[in-house]
Amino acid sequence: MTPTLPELLAQEDALVLPRFTHDDAWWLGGRLVDLARERELPILIDIRRGELQLFQHARPGTSPDNASWVARKNAVVRRFGHSSLLMGQKYRDRGTTFEEATGLPRDRYAAHGGAFPLIVAGAGIIGTATVSGLAQVEDHALVVEGLQALLAEQRGGAAQEGADAGS
Repeated sequence: MTPTLPELLAQEDALVLPRFTHDDAWWLGGRLVDLARERELPILIDIRRGELQLFQHARPGTSPDNASWVARKNAVVRRFGHSSLLMGQKYRDRGTTFEEATGLPRDRYAAHGGAFPLIVAGAGIIGTATVSGLAQVEDHALVVEGLQALLAEQRGGAAQEGADAGS
């Protein structure tokens, strides 16, 4: 079931990271790979800071088409500052499509779920985490699951660092 526009906005508000380093990209990518292995998912995972690709992994069952989907979904996040699923849902709720409403070329933009903005507190959107290979809602949900795990890891790590400093 597709999340509502308010639910998608709430996800973005909730998934603001305290930081996002190259090591965080590796952690997030590894977590998504682990989930894909456990569930035997045929997905491509792509994590970027700006235009710099920090992590990519293609699972069995993917193809060059998945890389094209990743690029097109990422273009939506970079241009509009929201997840690719949110942007598609925004126009579906208005009774139209992203393509009809924006006039943007389909070969460069895809408002289909799977690309999520990497939002850092105090810095804003610094990149994207993207999955391609499943139905759009499932692509989106997997990225959200990975980001929730990263945020929990960062919060737990920050709490542990504080506890260590007090020792």
